[in-house]
Amino acid sequence: MRPVLLVFPIELGLERLLEQIILSTMNSLKGLHPRRSFLKLGLLGGLSLPISQRASYGAESLPAQEVCAFVKFLQNLSFEDLARTIRKMGFDGIEGTVRPGGLITPEKVDEDLPRLMEALRRESLEMTIMASGINRIDDPVAEHTLRLATKWGAERYRMNYFRYDMDKPMAPQRASFKAMAKDLAAFNHELGIQALYQNHAGARYLGATMWDLVDLLEGIPQEDISIGFDVRHAKVEAGLSWPVYWEIARPHLGALYVKDFVWDQGKVINVPLGQGWVGEAFFHEGRLKHFQGPITLHVEYLQQAGSEANAQALNKDLATLRQWVKSI
Repeated sequence: MRPVLLVFPIELGLERLLEQIILSTMNSLKGLHPRRSFLKLGLLGGLSLPISQRASYGAESLPAQEVCAFVKFLQNLSFEDLARTIRKMGFDGIEGTVRPGGLITPEKVDEDLPRLMEALRRESLEMTIMASGINRIDDPVAEHTLRLATKWGAERYRMNYFRYDMDKPMAPQRASFKAMAKDLAAFNHELGIQALYQNHAGARYLGATMWDLVDLLEGIPQEDISIGFDVRHAKVEAGLSWPVYWEIARPHLGALYVKDFVWDQGKVINVPLGQGWVGEAFFHEGRLKHFQGPITLHVEYLQQAGSEANAQALNKDLATLRQWVKSI
């Protein structure tokens, strides 16, 4: 590799200078070393937060996990504005939607995915999780999207759900889903990318009761397909017995999904983090002591209120989440 001369304006502050040096190094190694490799080496140790935030929280109180923002309701921002907004809040990356109706649509993935990844890298961020519409590999669009995402450094993606047809027998459907998952896992293994299957409450969703999801993943390596454990959906579905779901999911755990809710006259209402049933206790009972995967923060209670309101809500909920995880 030829030596690279790095030139930076002298007026750059120390922190920004270090970020620019690392980003330039990353760009020179594009396709070889995703940002997480630098994180594992400690090169980006505390740079994902501004100095003021790192000082107020203290290095010893920062969570070991990466924390990313689900940006479904910030999709009207440009890639550059989105990256700047997320970086200023102090997130490590995004859970970005690459699916029909998403931040990037399948028909524009060749053009838009590289642009998004470059915008994130310029702000020392990453696509921590790619939220996709993929749950089978016998689809040329799915295969192409995963190959391109891997080329640009994506290391994990959220799968589309398997949905039951309630008018048909369950056993054959589960067998079909299991075969699709096995083929998808083999392709993931070939590419070196990990799929996440998020549990979602509701009768039609495979994984709502967790047992069928664990059965689906039997024999599939965790690094090929894992579980994105959603605390909110587990508590909605299981009530007081939700810890059982957690225990059977743990061997397959790949990411943690965080959002909050309350029950109101039999209906589930999404609320700001800390105002509902999810609760700080989940993080203080040793459950995440040995978990090193990412935490993804969702704001679902404002829906289409606009990017500014949703960004403010993400920022507020992130502050709550930091307080919850700092004692892990």
